[in-house]
Amino acid sequence: MSVIAVTGIGLLATQDPELGELRDAAVLAVDGRVTWVGPSDALPEGAGEERVDAHGRCVVPGFVDSHTHLVFAGDRAEEFAARLVGLPYAAGGIRTTVEATRAATAGALEAGARRLAAEALASGTTTMEVKSGYGLTVADERRLLEIAGRLPATVATFLGAHVVPDEYTDRPDDYVDLVSGPMLDACAPLAAWCDVFCEDGAFDVAQSRAVLDAGAARGLGLRVHANQLAHGPGVALAAELGAASADHCTHVTDADAAALADAGVVATLLPAAEFSTRSPYAPARRLLDAGVTVALATDCNPGTSYTTSLPFVIALACREYRLTPAEALRAATAGGAAALRMGDAGRLSPGARADLVVLDAPGYTHLAYRPGVPLVDAVVRGGRVVYSRRATPDRRGDQGAP
Repeated sequence: MSVIAVTGIGLLATQDPELGELRDAAVLAVDGRVTWVGPSDALPEGAGEERVDAHGRCVVPGFVDSHTHLVFAGDRAEEFAARLVGLPYAAGGIRTTVEATRAATAGALEAGARRLAAEALASGTTTMEVKSGYGLTVADERRLLEIAGRLPATVATFLGAHVVPDEYTDRPDDYVDLVSGPMLDACAPLAAWCDVFCEDGAFDVAQSRAVLDAGAARGLGLRVHANQLAHGPGVALAAELGAASADHCTHVTDADAAALADAGVVATLLPAAEFSTRSPYAPARRLLDAGVTVALATDCNPGTSYTTSLPFVIALACREYRLTPAEALRAATAGGAAALRMGDAGRLSPGARADLVVLDAPGYTHLAYRPGVPLVDAVVRGGRVVYSRRATPDRRGDQGAP
């Protein structure tokens, strides 16, 4: 049995509606689960084989990044530079990454994904969704999901319907048949979710429905890349099919927002992608006011959002979405957990995963107040210290090989 106590917490933002925010608090965890939360002076005597002293700092749940494309080869820095001088983003660059990813070895792909996962851990992310989508053949999509499955604390999503690959340009429906049949047969056992890019330049609503129906028939939960480049049917399709999440939601109407709220679909917003592509920012306030649960995620990918930092995303959300720091923190923790339907993540209360972040700050407002500054002092995941800025070589946990 492993027991850890985090004490001396100046401000504990539990993200549990009943507990709220606690001052001068402590957290006790046994075998990777939170068992007790309360005032530091009420911590059961002798509790905790291991102690982490927060020294009056703020503690928040580990961030839940519910939208990443972590397994790929190459980069698209030239595409980014072109956008800086005014060229628009139209999804075509995905094929550049597909070419590089197909050519890469599995070892190189896994090394790259682990490097990015280590970055994410150092910025406080304790759970990540990882999509395929840069292989677009049966063998390559399965290979990407196998790599995703070897990364710790990840949830794998099948995204064979990312774009139509070059070899199927003149026969996109044949590619949809491949995705909905042999590709899903090979990949569904390795994934929890099925996603589709429902957008002009990717897949239309009929094609998207076919892929999502096939994923659901194989027991996968549903997610949709929706309404990123322009207003389209993706959000409505996500609501109709009861998807867990509609991601991007850059262009939505009041009717779209109402449909998401009524269907209980989380709107996963990706402000770093909008920052990178100089796109309009999603109407986060309108979605929240309509009763939609909002998540924040990085969309880490080499073309449109090459970042693993949820603190950066939180800062963007406060500045560009006009979220309060409390709303942004909730979206990056409990909101991300809701998007992945993980009821035991994104909060610090009894029964939850013992995933938490000690910030080198008195409060979580500093995540937006001090953008770009590395404020993560320590990370506990599954009841283990897995990252510490002051770690000695024998106390680094798994931070070097996430």
